[in-house]
Amino acid sequence: QVQLVESGGGLVQPGGSLRLSCAASGFTFSSYAMRWYRQAPGKERELVAGITAFGSRTNYTDSVKGRFTISRDNAKNTVYLQMNSLKTEDTAVYYCYAQLGHLRYWGQGTQVTVSS
Repeated sequence: QVQLVESGGGLVQPGGSLRLSCAASGFTFSSYAMRWYRQAPGKERELVAGITAFGSRTNYTDSVKGRFTISRDNAKNTVYLQMNSLKTEDTAVYYCYAQLGHLRYWGQGTQVTVSS
């Protein structure tokens, strides 16, 4: 059974940091590109960051460049999103996503709230 389980969300003040984790099981994690998406209330889901299967390339949406870092540990079947200098506009549910060709899996999401 395929599972993507996010953790690490929570409430943080502006300027603070959080590290999200996504633990994968039920598929060959090291073969899949991984992404983090987010969805804020009333908005469409948007791509935040992506990383290739072996971690050689990453990409970020412009609004998080220089603040967020995506990484992965294929030995632990886990992808991470380090989020620094958080802003109120980063408040959203963050989702983990795995893709290999037509095979695509989503996690259940973890809430990140940035508020003073």
